[in-house]
Amino acid sequence: MRPDRRRRGELRIYLGAAPGVGKTFAMLGEARRRAERGTDVVVGLVETHDRAKTAELLDGLEVLPRKHISHRGLDFQEMDLDAVLARAPEVVLVDELAHTNVPGSRNDKRWQDIEELLDAGIEVLSTVNVQHLESLNDVVERITGVTQRETVPDQVVRNAEQIELVDITPEALRRRLAHGNVYPARKIDAALGNYFRVGNLTALRELALLWVADQVDVALQRYRSEQQITETWETRERVVVSVTGGPESETLVRRARRIATRAGAELLVLHVLRGDGLAGVPADTVARYRRLAEDVGATFHTVVGDDVPTALLDFARGVNATQLVLGTSRRSRVARLFEEGIGATVVQESGPIDVHMVTHGEARRALRWRLSRSPLTPSRQVLGWLLALLVPSLATLLGVLLRGTVTVSTDLVDYFLATVVVALIGGVGPAVAAAVLSAGLLNFFFTPPLYSLTVAEGENIVTLVAMVVVAVMVALVVDRAARRAEQAARARTEAALLASYARTVLTSPYPLVRLLEKVRENFGLTSVALLEKRHGTWDRVACVGPRPCDEPDEADIDVPVTPEVHLALRGRALAAADQRALEAAAGQALLALRQQRMAAQTADAQRRAETTELRTALLSAVGHDLRTPLTSIKAAASSLRDPELRLSTEDTGELLATVEESADRLAGLVDNLLDSSRLATGAVQPLLRPVGYYEVVAKALSGIDDRRSVQVDVDERLPQVLADVGLLERVVANVIDNALRHGRAGTRVNGDEPPVAVRASAHAAQVELRVVDHGRGLPKGAGEALFAPFQRLGDRDATSGVGLGLSVAKGFTEAMGGSISAEDTPGGGLTLVISLPVSTGAVPEEAQGS
Repeated sequence: MRPDRRRRGELRIYLGAAPGVGKTFAMLGEARRRAERGTDVVVGLVETHDRAKTAELLDGLEVLPRKHISHRGLDFQEMDLDAVLARAPEVVLVDELAHTNVPGSRNDKRWQDIEELLDAGIEVLSTVNVQHLESLNDVVERITGVTQRETVPDQVVRNAEQIELVDITPEALRRRLAHGNVYPARKIDAALGNYFRVGNLTALRELALLWVADQVDVALQRYRSEQQITETWETRERVVVSVTGGPESETLVRRARRIATRAGAELLVLHVLRGDGLAGVPADTVARYRRLAEDVGATFHTVVGDDVPTALLDFARGVNATQLVLGTSRRSRVARLFEEGIGATVVQESGPIDVHMVTHGEARRALRWRLSRSPLTPSRQVLGWLLALLVPSLATLLGVLLRGTVTVSTDLVDYFLATVVVALIGGVGPAVAAAVLSAGLLNFFFTPPLYSLTVAEGENIVTLVAMVVVAVMVALVVDRAARRAEQAARARTEAALLASYARTVLTSPYPLVRLLEKVRENFGLTSVALLEKRHGTWDRVACVGPRPCDEPDEADIDVPVTPEVHLALRGRALAAADQRALEAAAGQALLALRQQRMAAQTADAQRRAETTELRTALLSAVGHDLRTPLTSIKAAASSLRDPELRLSTEDTGELLATVEESADRLAGLVDNLLDSSRLATGAVQPLLRPVGYYEVVAKALSGIDDRRSVQVDVDERLPQVLADVGLLERVVANVIDNALRHGRAGTRVNGDEPPVAVRASAHAAQVELRVVDHGRGLPKGAGEALFAPFQRLGDRDATSGVGLGLSVAKGFTEAMGGSISAEDTPGGGLTLVISLPVSTGAVPEEAQGS
């Protein structure tokens, strides 16, 4: 039976804690069972490592020949992937999933070969050890001291349809090793004393068991999600502790850790955020409890929900938690009359999840704290107390003046209105005072017996209580609204600051210094410094403002970013809310520091690469061009000095001319190298003055041997340009020389090489000199590379120079404030344009040179 190629094959992996546990043996046993049932099974590659019992299991199985690959003169054998694909079995055995293939193979890794087999619809059986998993590689190295070079991505193993753990105790594995069933006799003692020590094997076994357990848990969660199962399955103890961010949170986390340890359970720390984002705890508090969770070996989670009990229980059921740890309510008995609290609600709705209520020292303190701290401004509170006296008095005066016109019920409404007005402005205290005063005035002036505080009827007592209740309820609403407004304003301010800091880090050319300056301005500080601890001492990485701190202890405010990096501020003390924003700014400062260092490292690497490239090009270009004239000079000089040679006057003159010509070439090469070096170091200081192109071209042509091939059309009446005569002469000479050497090769007009034309014209405030040739021109897009050092585009003649002429010309032209560019010549060829500004007669002082 052949597999259905429309279906991807399945992968089954045998996972072991160490070599020798029996992974390959188990894989071969499964292959034999399938073959006996009639399944088409072949062996793509199995490593027996000369183990007799493993090799015996290969008998009767079809083994495909391996592929021989030669690498560095050695012969290697790998699985023949093409042969397996051509054979197309139902099941193939491929040992050692993490193996790295020999260079020259189709894929770098064996697991990539297996992916191709799976895509072809072939089922694969494979093996891997836990030390080869990418996520555990560093852990195994710390345990065993052995670096594993071959790794496989965890996701490849997780994607397997079946993962079977081949387990054996450390003692049994060591006995198997000692009996010679794993390694040859010469390796046994070293293995037992190093990698295969009991402690190492125990740790590796635990890693393997935990990794497989995690995969089983993931599979269970996937199944529960697919089947929409929400009730808790107690397959594994998992404890969730809910923290509010209050002072009792640390007690809850530590208590939950002890509960989880006794139960051998996983611990999850949960913080529920309000959906409106206002009634939350400070960010630094959440960060502190996140670090605490990490310290006790727990994971920290955050969920958003307006209904805290529902959000808490939904999370617990989602992670299949078996126990919940909550703190006892901080509400007073009076507050619990109106609302039971989170703990009571969770206990009632938890179902099979056990709930632990942990007592703590902060219980029942919330009400006293709220009454002692009003969110209203002091001026508003003072106004509230004044209105508590004035508004009820005004209502009394109005009632007395209208006595006989309005009834007592109208007076009662006026007093209620007065109480509400005071509650809206002054809060709880003034509202209660206004309510008591209003009740007293109503009783004294408007209820019988008049002008007496005697309460004759019970309804008057009800009126007094109603006024107080209304006052308190309205004041509490005002208090809550004021708190929300204060939190919203602070949140907006912090968000604006953080956005500003992030924008500075991302857009500023000097992000770190600019960020510190922003922090100093925003918080009115004297100085801000970022300190880093190196080799036991503190260094100032960056600072702004006078008298910056050298150590964190000198700072008025010390904000630790990491144990080695601190933000030290000097100037004044800040409120806790401001310090939260400072912690965010400190994090941005660390990011800016890392970004700055990465940029510096990138620039340094780029400079090194450019230097290396320049050095390589220089050696490549100069090597031949220095040797060629030197060789000519040496040959000519040797001939002149040889007493056995009878040289005629013509031969002697020709040899001397060769020496002179070669010396001139050497001088030109050295001049260009020196000029290029001066340009690179910024040592060129042009002496600018008015000069005409006509005289410069004439001087430049006087030093060119083949000047008869140059046609000059430069009008003497053209405006003068502002330039350094010596530098401009070098520029023109280099450009004309380049055109003569490269712009005419391979081109004939009536059997002769076409001349090079030199023309000039004025345009706006520039005068352009054009050197025109009719040669091969440049490849498309090579205009910029033409002026790069050591470039000879399209030049195959190694005697034509090192390619510095145009580079030097460009540098000199730009130093004089001009430009040089390349254009295509109509009809074929290249035109180089030298453009310089027109001289106005006055030379700028900064352009006069030194």
